[in-house]
Amino acid sequence: MIEAGELRPESPLRKACERAKTAVAIGCYPDGERDLARLIDEELRISNLRIAPDARAVLMSLLGGDRQASRNELRKLALYGYGAGEVTLDDVMAVVADASELKLDPIVDAAFAGNPAIVESEFAKAMVAGTYPGVIISAAQRQAAWLHKSALAVAEGTPVSTLLEGGFPRLHFSRKGNVETALRHFSPARLVGIIDQLATAALDMRKQTSLAAVIAQRTLLAIAANAKRRG
Repeated sequence: MIEAGELRPESPLRKACERAKTAVAIGCYPDGERDLARLIDEELRISNLRIAPDARAVLMSLLGGDRQASRNELRKLALYGYGAGEVTLDDVMAVVADASELKLDPIVDAAFAGNPAIVESEFAKAMVAGTYPGVIISAAQRQAAWLHKSALAVAEGTPVSTLLEGGFPRLHFSRKGNVETALRHFSPARLVGIIDQLATAALDMRKQTSLAAVIAQRTLLAIAANAKRRG
């Protein structure tokens, strides 16, 4: 079995697998809002549990990166609330871990907030855990796109607090400080440059797979260094 990051239709590896008679290419995509709602209902229904609206909103923000990880968290929650009839926000906060981004958020948030030491330590943990570097760069690309959109909104007068509290998936409370710092550091124009930088890194990683980890880490550290430069 070959596991890779997001591969374009013209990727040589994807083409080879799709054309081969002895191989198959299967795309795996993160669950969307509707998928997560259905998964929550299915798992809690087995234990005859309802869920309060505020608890559902927070739970949705903590799930989604990996179907099995989400299901495991929901089963743990169902066991915790068994016999209570309804799952509350306190229940969710007590037992559900953040499975939304496979624990990549600390790396990405540290990069955009200008904390290279945290980038290095968290990146090392991800490599030990067997995380493909391309997945981290993909997470950084999504964050850069969100920050660019948000920075444009801030320039037009939208309060930062509104951006941090709204949208889907909602930011976990533990991330808001770093994200707010990133919005202070980066203008829309600078974020366009970061988006291009990440796209180049993603391409270089496909061309030089043996150096993927080095390219990914170097790019994230460069973003962290860039975050400390004002203007």
